[in-house]
Amino acid sequence: MPLVSLQQSPEHNLWTDGGRELFDAAGQGRIDVFFFSGAEIDGAGNINLVAIGDYAQPTARFPGSYGSAFLYFAVPRIILFRTEHSRRALVEKVSFISAPGTSAPGVWRRGGPIALVTPLCHFAFDRERGRFHLASLHPGHTLEEVRDNTGFAFDAADRVAVTPMPEPATLALLRADVAREVAKIYPRFAERVFGIAAEKVLEA
Repeated sequence: MPLVSLQQSPEHNLWTDGGRELFDAAGQGRIDVFFFSGAEIDGAGNINLVAIGDYAQPTARFPGSYGSAFLYFAVPRIILFRTEHSRRALVEKVSFISAPGTSAPGVWRRGGPIALVTPLCHFAFDRERGRFHLASLHPGHTLEEVRDNTGFAFDAADRVAVTPMPEPATLALLRADVAREVAKIYPRFAERVFGIAAEKVLEA
């Protein structure tokens, strides 16, 4: 059975010593999958968590890379996600590389990106070629829509698969138990996606 750790949750965080324990577990190979996002993500799998535009005079500044570069190398499978699928978020080249999607020959790394999930589609990452290919389109969306809203080039088959819908039991679990737990940490997201108000979760 997989164990899921939510970093900001007092109930569901597996680590008791903060980032130090998290990085130690990753370095020992005890974390199999990690989820990352970024202000910008480019077609080579690079992520930007620092700034947009010129580093000295950025148009936007973000919290910083934290341990993203280390985790990108140490965790075997990194799943990238972005809740905004636009040319502003998915860019040709990031303004600042917080964590590189690929490495030069001879550089050892256990991990790296395997996928990028957005509201429109699922990209898979080809580590040999260092680029994304379109694995599936979410129901109701088209290849043209994805191309129009993506700033980087990607590969796609002549006929792209459709992302399968979750089973009814999975949807029920997501919309009930999972949604209530998510609302405790990310109330705005839970209210927008699941229609659950944080106040009601706290009252319960």
